Amino acid sequence: MQHQTDAPIDTEIIRQVLSGDVNAFETLIARYQSHVFAIVRRHVPRDMADDMAQDAFIRAYQGLSGFTGKSGFKSWLSGIAIRTCYDFWRKAYRMKEVPVSQLTDAHREWLENAISDDAAAIFDKNGRQSEALEILDWAMGQLSAEDRMIVNLIYFEGLSHKEAGALLEWSIPNVKIRSWRARKKLHKIFMEAQEKNRGA
Repeated sequence: MQHQTDAPIDTEIIRQVLSGDVNAFETLIARYQSHVFAIVRRHVPRDMADDMAQDAFIRAYQGLSGFTGKSGFKSWLSGIAIRTCYDFWRKAYRMKEVPVSQLTDAHREWLENAISDDAAAIFDKNGRQSEALEILDWAMGQLSAEDRMIVNLIYFEGLSHKEAGALLEWSIPNVKIRSWRARKKLHKIFMEAQEKNRGA
């Protein structure tokens, strides 16, 4: 983080980069790499975090001429990092139906007791975090890239519809509709898994 009063501000560094001083961009990387890494680690597998952070900075560099300064460079870069993660899931997305029979007895017991209308309640119920995390990861794997990102941002990170929309470049009504539908889909996945579990 920047504490020196004589350190160049973001807009000055951006001006230098756009004027041909490509190396000046390294200052922005050093300044915000921890911030970007923290974002991508919340949204992609840990072993992909470095690659996604690098991709986010490459996108930022390539799109620097489109930065208007309206919301500040850090906010602009945060949006790029989120959309980089979103694109990762779009490319990696495959509808993999994992049979409930592949869940362990502990998973099935947790699932039997944890069905709830609220995704966050599903995550926290009974304090059995290990089973909860594994089942939640399994269920999130059934969602599309769009649904996965919106569930993460709205229900698990607690962002407002406006904040999530700004990061994803979606309208607020679109975010509201998608978040409602994604929550219903996630609940349906849990309910169907519970039914299969009971019938097993």
